[in-house]
Amino acid sequence: MKKIIFAFASLCLMTGCQNSTEKEKNMESSEFNWVVDRFDDIEVIRYRVNDFESLTAKQKELIYYLSEASVYGRDILFDQNNRWNLAIRRTLESIYQNFNGDKESEQYKSFEKYLKKVWFANGIHHHYSTDKFTPEFSKEFFVEQVNALPESKLPLQDSQTKDNFITHITEVIFNPTVYPKGVNQTEGEDLVVTSANNYYRGVTQKEVEAFYESKKDPKDHKPVMWGMNSRVVKNNGKVEELVWKVDGLYTEALEKVVYWLEKAEKVAETSEQKIVLQKLISYYKSGCLKEFDDYAISWVYDLNSQIDFVNGFTESYGDPLGMKASWEALVNFKNIQATKRTDIISENAQWFENNSPVEDRFKKETVKGVSAKVITAAMLGGDCYPASPLGINLPNSNWIRSEHGSKSVTIDNISEAYDAASQGSGFGEEFIYGDENKRLLKEYGLYADNMHTDLHECLGHGSGKLLPGVDPDALKAYGSPVEEARADLFALYYIADPKLVELGIMPNEEAYKAEYYKYMMNGLMTQLTRIQPGKNVEQAHMRNRQTITRWVLENSKDDKAVELKKIDGKTYVVINDYEALRGKFAALLRKVQTIKSTGDFKGGKELIETYGIKIDPELHNEVLARYKSLNIAPYKGFINPIYTPVADSKGNIIDVKISYEEGYTDQMMRYSTDYSCLPSYN
Repeated sequence: MKKIIFAFASLCLMTGCQNSTEKEKNMESSEFNWVVDRFDDIEVIRYRVNDFESLTAKQKELIYYLSEASVYGRDILFDQNNRWNLAIRRTLESIYQNFNGDKESEQYKSFEKYLKKVWFANGIHHHYSTDKFTPEFSKEFFVEQVNALPESKLPLQDSQTKDNFITHITEVIFNPTVYPKGVNQTEGEDLVVTSANNYYRGVTQKEVEAFYESKKDPKDHKPVMWGMNSRVVKNNGKVEELVWKVDGLYTEALEKVVYWLEKAEKVAETSEQKIVLQKLISYYKSGCLKEFDDYAISWVYDLNSQIDFVNGFTESYGDPLGMKASWEALVNFKNIQATKRTDIISENAQWFENNSPVEDRFKKETVKGVSAKVITAAMLGGDCYPASPLGINLPNSNWIRSEHGSKSVTIDNISEAYDAASQGSGFGEEFIYGDENKRLLKEYGLYADNMHTDLHECLGHGSGKLLPGVDPDALKAYGSPVEEARADLFALYYIADPKLVELGIMPNEEAYKAEYYKYMMNGLMTQLTRIQPGKNVEQAHMRNRQTITRWVLENSKDDKAVELKKIDGKTYVVINDYEALRGKFAALLRKVQTIKSTGDFKGGKELIETYGIKIDPELHNEVLARYKSLNIAPYKGFINPIYTPVADSKGNIIDVKISYEEGYTDQMMRYSTDYSCLPSYN
């Protein structure tokens, strides 16, 4: 089950629409250099850590320690994504450092682009589509460069010859049939065997599912999230787990993470935060999932610290079964002014739950611990880097959320960076239908988009409940898109509710229309710019958005609440009846909540397979052609600032300086040099 919104640059950001506050912020930062690099389908930008200088010296020191812990987990994600990733990355970096040929040649430029893509994706598979990258440089060029390196600069295994190494590594990089898909979600195939991740070795999907089914106790109402922190292997015919922990798998990196967390614990802001750090450290040392739950509960109740963090095995997009958790980190601090909006949402959580259009038996009688805030990101790591979410809601455990609540965050300065880097793209002029929609998006687009994120994270994921005895993993591979659809639909339904105007968090009763139009256009058309011709929708959030919008379109055949209209040879989304559209969101939310609450695998599969996967090739080709003419990178990611501690004569940190001067390649090479401690083969 996923609690994270991946950053798809929203329409309002891409059309340059801003409210007055955003305009003032960007005017003040007109000299800030947002865009860092552009290659392939990716643009790398900076984010600004607003108000960092206003923090106390102790708070800055805490951020520094937590940031160091965040970067040391980078190798873990590379290895989780594919067992060859670290060896390939290190080989590519060695070639880059030692290349003596013509750097203006097409072969070298293609090589450099491939390396940048591997850095960005944390491996050899695209970070969003999970398709394996196809090198544009030749195999002969690569082999020549590897042969030119001394063995000491290559990640050879014990007793491995250079020739044997080259044979294996070129097969992985250049053979399109070897590890073709990072995460395979194709119905009817063995999703474990056909996915390229490193979560499983020598086992089948059926064996994995049977292994974890045997561990579950249907009478246990507080189950741990089985399998989230381990690799499943077959050893002498027996299926078993290798746990990620200190003195276990990934110990070299986790020891470093723990070292910096222990430093952070000594300067914790509050006693509650100190306990959180102590429990996280203990969990990393034991690998015990019960300890992880204890840590997660303590983290939920740590509400008085301005500095906060995510650090650990968290999200399950990289596992087709939705069980194994990728390593990620996020260091942040509260944006106190902006958090007033989410405070109002949280304070009224019970009203929203009570008035939801879902069946009463699926509603929570008492909504507990829904805390929400707007944050400023200070450091991104693991699966949050370089591609960052816009919002997060954790923990993922259903019973913890039900009994103790959750934390939701909207990352303000990441949205700011998207907005600043995307001005004047022409996207809106190409795809928005009609002057009225352009007006709505210009006036309300950014605010409404942020409100949708707030509702999705603060309330959507925390709403509803499973019926007693329902397995949280019952929806299997369809769990993530169903959960994201549930949260999106909850947000879409309520963003149009007059209650938000009454609470003073929406400007008026027409502002929601900007989000309705943007969402429908994105789900039906513009998100297709991220998919290659002939491919299906794979990523869970994209499946979610297409499922919702295609279902709505299908159910608008009679009343024409929404339609696709061809004008001068171009297709546009047209919304004719916003009130009717809200009713359709309500009906689908009711359906999706029923699937979730009852663990209806058949219903979830039917919904996602029918609406969320297949693409109209004619429409797809049209959208790609129109988008290509704009010369916009469909994906954006970020580089981190540099934190430099300032010490007194006794070695005590008295300040931390922040710098934004580092480039993309420089940062990636520095991280690989200074923070890379895992063996190449794990």
